[in-house]
Amino acid sequence: MKALARALLALAALSVLAAAWLWQANFNDGVDIDGPAAATAARLATPAQQARGAYLAQVGNCLACHTARGGAPGAGGLAIATGFGTAFSSNLTSDPSHGIGQWSAAAFWRALHHGRSQDGRLLVPAFPYTHTTLLTRADSDALWAYFGSLPPSSTPTPAHELRWPYGTQAALAVWRALYFRPGTYTPEPAHDARWNAGAYLVRGVAHCSACHAPRDALGGADWRDLRGGRMAAQGWYAPSLHDPRQAGLADWSVAEIARLLQTGVAERGRASGPMAEVVFHGTQHLSADDAAAMAVYLRALPQAAPAPPPAAAPRSRLAESGAKLYEQHCAQCHGEQGQGQGQAYPPLAGNRAVTLESVDNLLQAVLYGGFNAATAGYPRPFGMPPFLLTLSDQEVAATLSHIRTAWGNQASEVSTAQVHALRSRTSTAAQR
Repeated sequence: MKALARALLALAALSVLAAAWLWQANFNDGVDIDGPAAATAARLATPAQQARGAYLAQVGNCLACHTARGGAPGAGGLAIATGFGTAFSSNLTSDPSHGIGQWSAAAFWRALHHGRSQDGRLLVPAFPYTHTTLLTRADSDALWAYFGSLPPSSTPTPAHELRWPYGTQAALAVWRALYFRPGTYTPEPAHDARWNAGAYLVRGVAHCSACHAPRDALGGADWRDLRGGRMAAQGWYAPSLHDPRQAGLADWSVAEIARLLQTGVAERGRASGPMAEVVFHGTQHLSADDAAAMAVYLRALPQAAPAPPPAAAPRSRLAESGAKLYEQHCAQCHGEQGQGQGQAYPPLAGNRAVTLESVDNLLQAVLYGGFNAATAGYPRPFGMPPFLLTLSDQEVAATLSHIRTAWGNQASEVSTAQVHALRSRTSTAAQR
């Protein structure tokens, strides 16, 4: 009995120490949100700050997430699907009850830098404080000044619909202890000013690894990793920026990368799916200097050694049957030999997006169609029609198997089961 009592006492002590450590790591940030410094910052908001904040909010794609369809800009309420349920974006307008009208600049800084709301609650990481923590205090204050200038909207933020226990404060505290470390971006002396400016934008403002980082089962990641991964609950794959076979940019020019970021279209690639939305809402607003800085950083990412191309396998009967379907439904736009048509329709021969190991993006494009981003530099993008109701699962698999194995493309074929699985996942997600 004494041994059991000692074991229970030790367990209780360890529990107390763990709780104290979690409290220290998550709640003891030392930010005074109500002191004299907060009041002083409120009086110092200037038009220049608001302009800088508006620019950062555009480049960071803030309003796209914090505006529900048909809602007031910045009023929140947008449902954000995650692998753990649905989160809802918050109201960032100047409304004093439902927005940030009564927040100080210090409280806003604490939210961006430490992931805590004005009332001290830990925020769910659907809000990318894992990235905004890198923003300077000056840029945080600029964003606060801009959002505080938005007309007030009394739109309340719906309660998150996350599966238990993921939305609880205890679970968030553990998650943060595993995956979050606050820290403002510090320039790296081994690189020049333009590379560091690009790193600040990629890692912090534009939070690129929110999509391009491979995540584990708990949704955690190394937030500097851009090796690609499936986007939870969205049915898309964000390709690796470290792999020349996926979306590596080491052999692109700075001008070509900047053009892709600002227009969504470049000689050797174009933005589609979620990336088209990022370009439309965010990166098309980059200044020329900032677009070039991001390009310099992305171009310098270490690249994986290119793997030897796989040996060409005999085409199956499924792929052969897809040749006729391609001729009927695809060749008019993409060419009989997959050569494409200028900027209007991309080539499919030798296209990295076509030969990705993950076929999710191809299936999304064929089933649901879509447009490239409409930008100032490319205002009238051509679209891809949806074939959801036109082609069966087997016909989609046959068409894509043909495309992935024709004209020198050497990729695995697509199975009917893969088409059915994605169609089912996206249909279920749409019904939530």
